[in-house]
This record gives sequence, structure tokens and C-alpha cells, in this order.
Amino acid sequence: MKEERRFILPEEQNKEMLLRILDENPEIRFVSVAGVDLMGHETDEKIPVAVFRKDLDTFLNGTAVQTDGSSVILPGIATLNNAKIDMKLDCSVKWWIDRNVEHLDPETGKPVATIKIPCFLFHDGKAVDSRSILNRASSHFKAQVRQLLESHPESLLEMGITPGDIDRIDITAATELEFWVKTPDENRDMEELSVSQELKEQYWARTRGNVRTALEKTLLVMADYGLQPEMGHKEVGGVKSRLNQKGSLQGIMEQLEIDWRFDKAVQAADNEIMVKLIVKEVFRHMGMEVTFLAKPMEGVAGSGEHVHLGVMLTLKDGRKVNLFDGGRSHFMSRFGYAALMGLLNNYEIISPFIVQSNDAFRRLKKGYEAPICTVTSLGQTLEIPSRNRSILVGLIRDVENPLATRFELRSPNPHTNTYLAMTTMLQTMLHGMTWAVESGKTEDDLLKELSKAPGEEAQYLETERMYRSEEDVFTAFTDEERERYFGHFPATVWENVRHFELFAPKKEVLTQGGVLTEQLIDSFGLAVTSKWALELDHRIIPNFIKEIRSMKKLHHSVDSLDEKRWNRIHKLRQQLMVDEEDQLSVIGTIHQAILKKDYQTASDAQIRMYELMAELNGLYRRYRMNILD
Repeated sequence: MKEERRFILPEEQNKEMLLRILDENPEIRFVSVAGVDLMGHETDEKIPVAVFRKDLDTFLNGTAVQTDGSSVILPGIATLNNAKIDMKLDCSVKWWIDRNVEHLDPETGKPVATIKIPCFLFHDGKAVDSRSILNRASSHFKAQVRQLLESHPESLLEMGITPGDIDRIDITAATELEFWVKTPDENRDMEELSVSQELKEQYWARTRGNVRTALEKTLLVMADYGLQPEMGHKEVGGVKSRLNQKGSLQGIMEQLEIDWRFDKAVQAADNEIMVKLIVKEVFRHMGMEVTFLAKPMEGVAGSGEHVHLGVMLTLKDGRKVNLFDGGRSHFMSRFGYAALMGLLNNYEIISPFIVQSNDAFRRLKKGYEAPICTVTSLGQTLEIPSRNRSILVGLIRDVENPLATRFELRSPNPHTNTYLAMTTMLQTMLHGMTWAVESGKTEDDLLKELSKAPGEEAQYLETERMYRSEEDVFTAFTDEERERYFGHFPATVWENVRHFELFAPKKEVLTQGGVLTEQLIDSFGLAVTSKWALELDHRIIPNFIKEIRSMKKLHHSVDSLDEKRWNRIHKLRQQLMVDEEDQLSVIGTIHQAILKKDYQTASDAQIRMYELMAELNGLYRRYRMNILD
């Protein structure tokens, strides 16, 4: 039996080969042209394959589809009076063949298939989508690094090569995907989940039943798509499922992680989207729901999606050299140190692209191994790589494998726009590398500055800040020290978006080489702010109101500890949601501030609302546990 085709490689994306593939696979009935807007949302333009065949030359060489701005999020760019968006195929990456197992083709008996084609979005002749932006960032990064090496050949002496030895510069990238699965309409007790996490009962535990089957199927399907899965396992969150009378498992609520091999930057981001689709479909077929929310439940582990980046040189003789590897004499090369310094020194301006939702900020709080401090760890010694999970950017290295050296940014989550995350990482890394090479800095110079104490003078980094810690930053430093040494970590989306204003000079790092423009940055800021305000006013607040109203008086005695506790609870409920003639409640303040677009007041009140809700839930839990009947 002929193996089902799952993808079309770039070298096959010509008229002759595509017609042959369509002839050999008559179950391919549709083509989907998939662009990615600034918020990371992917379009899905379903086109009958007959139309694709007829206009194949236009698809390959011109505009494949035209749509309007209502299909994508590009505020300030695709406006009502100028909304036309052109979609052009990307012939430099894999095209996926997505098979719908629930819809069999009547002629072939095979699942109806769709060619999922990544594309670029153009407005007024300019590429404005996330994929185009990352493409520009990759091209700019590689061109500038090559120019740096050719202008400063001495920078390669430690590696024993010359610029003339280099055939190609590649950016290698990968992400890790964490997610929660559960049976529909199933909600387990939060205390049960929290205790299980604290006891680490689920961490790397054996999967069972439908979860095991779905995880195995996911890895096999990923392999069919050429995604090269490396590992699938349980994460720290979750509780044991229960057996029902029929012997099957119910009450499933578990956190899982899937990892796969690296690829070139744009392809790696495309791969991530495909993996998410596979995960959702496979688990749905097994009767489970999947959520990629960063913090689906308060009080238990959130889901991260760490982004890994490295730079590889392919020499003309076929050898590969990791540009960041420092061999056995240094943690990294000068390029590695400098790239890491650029990322840390400019993190404030890239943070809005990494942490862009209310849900993301629920995950990034003190504790739960949350990376909220702009700091790195290199390792106690050269022989022992760092395993510090409290830092923002990790150095991944293997003493025995120099090709493994890379950076791991730990703040992204499954809803981070990976295209823009990688873009901003590359731009800031390049900024640090350019400064270091042009300044003639050695590995020792850079290690010294990166490892400096707070208040110690620096040429590139900020004097008052600290950038490296081999200690757990949540236990080695007080809250005040963390704020002073590592900078203020924003608590809301609005505080994060304000970085575009507060750190305006650093925006030049992002616009170098025309990779991002002021218009694109402003459009992204508008999109994120609008989503934050709408979600806060129409989703978070109504859910909190429902929760507050569900807290009922349960005791009967007036002179009791229960009465005192209830009075405190009731006072908090009123403070949160009951407006008075002369004073708005916390929720009322947020609502009015959003109506007036007074986002700073809304942001401050949001922080206060979270604090009071946490206090309220704790008080009500203690109150409820003391009620006998």
C-alpha cells in the first residue's frame, strides 16, 4: 500500500511537480492559503483544488488570494477605507497535506485532504505579516553576521577558521510545547490539583489509558509529517484519573509536554503551528479537550513554550561550527556572550511581543519557576551546565557536543506569537554581537561584564543592574532586591505595552534593517491593548462576578468565629463589585476606566482586583472548611 503523502518540499513546489502530486493524490480536494497576522492568528482560506489547478501560474508567481482586513489583525494598517490584503505563497518552506479522517472522499475512500500552504500578507505592496517579519529578521541577521565576520576576521581566530571558509550561516530554532488535557465538562478540585503538584505526583509519571494512546498517536503523526518528535511526557501539573464502572478512565486532567527537533527559524515557527493542530485533533478524537492557555487554572502549574535559538556555520568542506560555542575554555564564544548580553539588555522592548495576554501574566508570577527576572545563568563551572530554572534566559550546552550550544528564552507560552518572539530575539542578539565585535571585546571582557555585580560600571549593560545569577533568584534575593537588580517586571498587559513608550530609544534595535517598522510596532501595540481591555471587561470580570456571587453564607450562629470570617468575606465582596453613590467598586473602576480609555487606571485596578480575589478565595476556603453541616 502506497504511503500517504504528508507534505510537499520546496523543491517540489513547481507547476510540473504539483500537477503530478495532485494527479497521484485525487483525494486532495482543497488548498488552504495560511498567513499569520501580528497576533499570531493563522488564516484559513479554503480553495477548491480545481480553482488551484486552473490558476496555478498565478498562485505560484503572483497574488494567490485577495481578502480584506476583517480577516486579519492589523489595526492602523488594514483600515476600513484601505483594507485589501494580498496573500502570496511562500515557496521556501514545507507545504502540509492535512487529511480529514472524519470526511472520506466518495471516489477514493480516503480522507479528504487539503494542501495547507503558508503565505505572506501584503498591504499596499508591503509585507505586513508575522512570517514576513521573521523572514526579514533572519535575512538581516545572517547578512550582518557575515559582514561582521568579514570585517573582523580576527574574531574567528579562536575557532580556527576564516570568513572565507564559511559557506552558509543558519539560524537554528525550536520550541517546546506544554498543554493541559481533560475530559469534557470535568473539573477536579483545585486543592487536589495543588497538593498533587506540590507532591510532584504527576511529574514525568507514566501516562495511562486514553492519554497514553493519544500521546503515542500524536508522536507517530508528527513523525509522518517529518516533524521529528524527540519526546512526549507528563509535566508537573495534574491528578490521577479515575476508573468508571465500565473500566475506562474518567476525570482526566493532566499536563503534558511534547518536544521535537530544531529547524530553520521560519520553518520552526510553522512546525509549531502544525504540531498544535495535530495535538488538538488527535486528543479530540480520543474524547479529550486540549488547552494551550498559559495558566488555565489558578494555583497550579502554567504552560510554557520555551524558545531555543542558536547559530550554525556550515563550512565549505562540509564541517559545522556552532558560532556560540566556547569549547572547553569558555562557557561561550565572544559571539555567544555578546548575543546573550544584547538579549538581556534590550529585553524590556521585546517583552511586549513575548508576554501579550492576561493569561500569560497569570503564569508569570513569583514562584512556579516563573521567569520574571531579566537574568541568566551560565553554570557553576565549565564542566557542569546550568540547570537554574528561576532565570529568564538559559544557556543550553553539552560539553561533549559543541553543536548543542544555544539560548533558551523561558518566558513565552503556547499563545506567544513565535514568529515575532524569534524576530525580536534575533534583533537584540545582533545588537549585542555588533557592539562586541566592533569594540574588540574578548571572551574574558564579555564574561566579566555579564557577571558584574549591581553598581559595577559597564560599557554595554546598565550599571545598577545584575545580569547573571547561579542562585535561585526567588530565595537568594528579597522582592526589593529583585526589583532593584533585575528591573521591574510588569504585572499587566498595559504595563508591558507601555515599554514601547518608556524604553522608546531601544525601539531602534527592532527597526534596524527595516525588519520591524514604527507602524508595525504601533499596530501590534494597538492589537494587544484592544484584546487586553476587551478580555478584561467582557470575560475576566464576568467570571469573577460569577465566582463572587457563588460565595454564600453557610453558618447559622451569630456569635461565632464563622460570623467574623463571613463579615470579612462579605466586605471584600462588596469592595470588589458593589458601587456606591460616591465610590466605585474595584470592578466598577475597571469598567469605567476602559470606557474612557484610561488604561493606566484600569491596569492599576486590575492588579488590585487580583490581589483581593486571591485574599477572598483564601478566606472563603477557610470559612467553608469550618462549616460542619
